[in-house]
Amino acid sequence: MDEQAAQLRAAMIAVVGRTNSGKSTLVNRLVGEKVSIVSGMEQTTRNRIRGILTEPQGQLVFLDTPGAHKAENELGTLMNRMARTAGEGADVLMVVFDGAAPVRMEDEGWMARAGFTETPTLFILNKADAAGFDAVPFHQAWERLRAEKNISRNVPWLELSAETGKGCAALLERLWIMAPAADTLLFPEDIVSDFPRRLAIADMLREKLIRRLYQEVPHELGVRVERIDETPEGGWEVYATILVNRPSQKGMVIGTKGRTLRAMRRSAEPEIAEAYGLSACRIIPFVRVEPKWFKNYFILKELGYKES
Repeated sequence: MDEQAAQLRAAMIAVVGRTNSGKSTLVNRLVGEKVSIVSGMEQTTRNRIRGILTEPQGQLVFLDTPGAHKAENELGTLMNRMARTAGEGADVLMVVFDGAAPVRMEDEGWMARAGFTETPTLFILNKADAAGFDAVPFHQAWERLRAEKNISRNVPWLELSAETGKGCAALLERLWIMAPAADTLLFPEDIVSDFPRRLAIADMLREKLIRRLYQEVPHELGVRVERIDETPEGGWEVYATILVNRPSQKGMVIGTKGRTLRAMRRSAEPEIAEAYGLSACRIIPFVRVEPKWFKNYFILKELGYKES
């Protein structure tokens, strides 16, 4: 084994925390490319997504998970289950808090879970650039929990901004130190995510619609990529079904004279083409009303929310 191989490090890093704490933005920042969708809404991430950072010293694999929240249907229950089990088998547990918001019950729940795990853990206070950022209540909550539950372990705290990148270099330095030695990389060195192509594209389309629709439809919005056809010019034609829960939502997704769908296409097509090295990408969307699709086992499985 040569000197470089002897120094190789690799780690699976579970990124957890309550919904809308900035986990996906942080993973994208650390990996250096967009591997997880981001919006200002809660419960945007619905799957476990691995973002992969490969450097000469080794590989850090970030497991971005749905945020824990109050589940109102089977989809929400699945998201919570993925969040709760994210740390199992990980080399490092990274708990992300929104430092610009009050401490919530979910935050204290993650603190308590971290207090009783043997996995090396970091507490990340995100949004240090935001107005109202205050680390004190989080430190106080942690110390209170340690006393109440007789938690003996100490967990390091780091303050950063995933949005601006402030503090992220220091976080990476810490993670490389925490990463165990490895004989080989965990994934091929030329990929930034192992998320299946169809699911990744569906997430991109859903993100664009969420940004347009915001509060009206998103939690009852699903996207399924039916097929991807290659064109002679080296491009793709992507056929996608957009699922909504009620007939009134179909009109919202289409928009007046199709404006919402056109805006989604204009935003997503160049992003997909760049991400996959294509000459061009054309989205062919179809909006379908499927009442209570988020409670349908088979639809959830098709969308990647249930394991086979």
